Amino acid sequence: MQQPAERANGGRTAARAAGGEVTAAAPKRSLADKPPFTLADIKRAVPPHCFRRSVARSCSYLLRDLAAVAALLYLALQAIPAGGPLRLAAWPLYWAAQGCALNSLWVIAHECGHHAFSEHALLDDALGFALHTALLVPYFSWKHSHRRHHANSASLDRDEVFVPWRQSELPWYARRLHGSAPVRLAVLALVLAFGFPLYLTCNITGRPYPRLANHYDPYSPIFSTGRERVQVVVSDAGVVAFSLALYRLARAAGFWTVARVYGVPMLVVNGWLVLITFLHHTDPEVPRYDDGEWDWLRGALATVDRDYGAFLNSAFHNIADTHVVHHLFPSMPHYHTKEATRAIRPVLGEYYRFDSTPIVRAAWRAAKECLYVEPDRRGGGVYWFGSKFNVEPEGRHDG
Repeated sequence: MQQPAERANGGRTAARAAGGEVTAAAPKRSLADKPPFTLADIKRAVPPHCFRRSVARSCSYLLRDLAAVAALLYLALQAIPAGGPLRLAAWPLYWAAQGCALNSLWVIAHECGHHAFSEHALLDDALGFALHTALLVPYFSWKHSHRRHHANSASLDRDEVFVPWRQSELPWYARRLHGSAPVRLAVLALVLAFGFPLYLTCNITGRPYPRLANHYDPYSPIFSTGRERVQVVVSDAGVVAFSLALYRLARAAGFWTVARVYGVPMLVVNGWLVLITFLHHTDPEVPRYDDGEWDWLRGALATVDRDYGAFLNSAFHNIADTHVVHHLFPSMPHYHTKEATRAIRPVLGEYYRFDSTPIVRAAWRAAKECLYVEPDRRGGGVYWFGSKFNVEPEGRHDG
């Protein structure tokens, strides 16, 4: 039986021995060939109860997150002093904590979009719409584009987000953006803060379309059916209505009050969202495929489980540390994904990717080493991330 590929903190591939210990091994590309198993083989390994969605259990996590948001808001308004040195320390702590709490609600809304919250699609959509609207996300618009991401993950031609440049198609400004560490750091910070709104409005990092694609235009090329376009309008109406409510609140309570208690935490939410999704699919050992090579299963497996620490893993409903199984079975509720991951790892073997590199180091490595994709030197339609400018492409290979 193949053993799962893992990487220890140094970033080198390691093999997990049967006893559970990670043993050092030579750096090795994750496998990109067609796997010797099918989706049905993987599903058979998962206990059947892992696919069951419980309204009561899902609601318990929702209430937990809402209680955390409410408690933090109360502390911010009632306990943080109006002046003094304590205030200077308390507000950043609030922003960080509330950003995490709101991101937890974001993940619940994401789960609703996958129909993983309950057995009732109407309930899932109503709740997901309410939660995402409160986070200024057009729920149905993002739901439809995100579904296409899951349907085309790791495809260079049809994936919806974090689509890398081919080396042969690098724009003139790529070297300026990534050629030096200070500029690279500034770009990474800007992407974390504003990348998601720019993706929604300008399709930044999205797949190329013949015209501007955004999530607020019902006739955007992202959407293809009349039903989708109607739902885009509904999503827009929700975001506009909530934005007006925030405006009226700012008029009544003060702009800086709303900015402190809601605006800055939302920047933290955007940062977490971009960081988590970026690191799911961007890594030197994760392949991409062109249309001639891509298939759904290998695309779904082209993601990485990462460890954000026990607290954040739990707070974010294990979206980061069980993302492989989420791509295989998107409608599985989050509270079963850890058990399901343990069940499928013996089947996946080396096709399972887990990286325990500290997140800050992993983000910097991806920003430094994953600037474009270049073809595997064996030929075919497999591509690997690269980072060398002004160098003739040599291609990458497994092993």
